[in-house]
Amino acid sequence: MSELQPIHTKDAFPPAGPYSQAIVTPHALYVSGQIPAKPDGSIPEGTIAQKTALCIGNIRAILAAAGSDISKIVKTTVFLTDMKNFAEMNGEYEKHFGIGGAVKPARSCVAVKQLPMGVEVEIECVALPGENALLWTNRKQQQYYKGQGS
Repeated sequence: MSELQPIHTKDAFPPAGPYSQAIVTPHALYVSGQIPAKPDGSIPEGTIAQKTALCIGNIRAILAAAGSDISKIVKTTVFLTDMKNFAEMNGEYEKHFGIGGAVKPARSCVAVKQLPMGVEVEIECVALPGENALLWTNRKQQQYYKGQGS
């Protein structure tokens, strides 16, 4: 029995390779790196702040599809192709996390030589699964154990 559930939503940029937008387990939701691209695959021009907001918008859509939300993110990793963009990215990032006294997730930010499709920023995260994901996992476990005669 697999306790891994792939998540896919048409409301976020589709995977550009052999991977899932996210994987939910009984204990965590792993969201693949999201680039500043629209669900139709287009990559709009704009500032680093606008691109960061688009990455976070994709993350929000994927979390929603998994029954979770941005307040359940425990860790993010931000990838930048140039650390000169850190302050602008950080200014936009803080608009989305820790709102209303919510806990801000742990975060790493690293500079990389390049990112897929020539973008300047990418964000991935780990979140707590939503109740729907836990219900799905519990149903799968019950089906498994019934099949085992337990």
